[in-house]
Amino acid sequence: MQAVQQRVERAAGLNVPILVLGESGTGKEVLARFIHERSPWRSGPLVKVSCPAIPGTLLESELFGFQKGAFTGAYAAKPGRIEIAQGGTLFLDEIGELDASLQAKLLHVLQGGYFTRIGDHEEKRLDARVICATNRDLHREIESGTFRSDLFYRINVISVTLPALRDRRDDITYLADYLRVQFNRRFERDAPPLSSETLCLLRQRDWPGNIRELENCIARYVVLGSEESFYAERVERAPTHFSYEPSPDGNIPLKHIAQQATRRMERDVILKVLQANHWNRRKAAEILKISYRALLYKARQAGLPAKRPRQKTDTSGDFAQESAD
Repeated sequence: MQAVQQRVERAAGLNVPILVLGESGTGKEVLARFIHERSPWRSGPLVKVSCPAIPGTLLESELFGFQKGAFTGAYAAKPGRIEIAQGGTLFLDEIGELDASLQAKLLHVLQGGYFTRIGDHEEKRLDARVICATNRDLHREIESGTFRSDLFYRINVISVTLPALRDRRDDITYLADYLRVQFNRRFERDAPPLSSETLCLLRQRDWPGNIRELENCIARYVVLGSEESFYAERVERAPTHFSYEPSPDGNIPLKHIAQQATRRMERDVILKVLQANHWNRRKAAEILKISYRALLYKARQAGLPAKRPRQKTDTSGDFAQESAD
């Protein structure tokens, strides 16, 4: 991420298109705002166009605007997003889903630097920095014929790839704490920092929704006031089947699969019993018919916290660490 920051800071002041690549939820819009605020166009507006959110039949008028009487329902002239972005930054989000006909028109604007409203003959000059973003593999889209190669090379003067959250696990601790502070302020709460056990659990997850998914988790923690939701969610996400990979000679490692399945089932049962007994480990051990020492060992091996996750008290509204026994 430091390399990403250095790259965009060098490019922010140049009037060249920037293409931001990355999976959904990695923060492409945040990066676009970061670039805008460090550019000579920061005093102008940052205008976002979500290409898949607007139907293709309406997107052209949204982008270029229209004159009165240009089509049925055009009762008054309206500027498009390109015109509104004059003097600022035009952010085309998920450009990989732009309709083929609009790709040609956008290419014409970027190449010539001029555009016209629908139903008008007067050309207006494009005076805005252009940033595009997509979660698609545009090289593959070009091969399949769904994205124009000439448009790709026009918008891909400088490209920046945002890594998935699973590829930057060391940042999760800092991101989680940053989000906790932000949500505390937004919801007027006072949730304390997450425990080391919970942070370890967060760093182990794959995060298919990336930072957006992490945001939801931290918001839930701040609102509900308990770390227990992180562990309950892990049980809910546990698959009901177990995958395996045959060895090169075609053998199926049944013993290994059985051990994996047993450990996962044990973990789920232990967590549910602990939750049902308010995290009283001695009582849970009695119910499970195992020794207290064995329960501690199995819980540690399964990555469960040593103590009950923090939860909000009903009286003072403060957050406290409750005893495990």
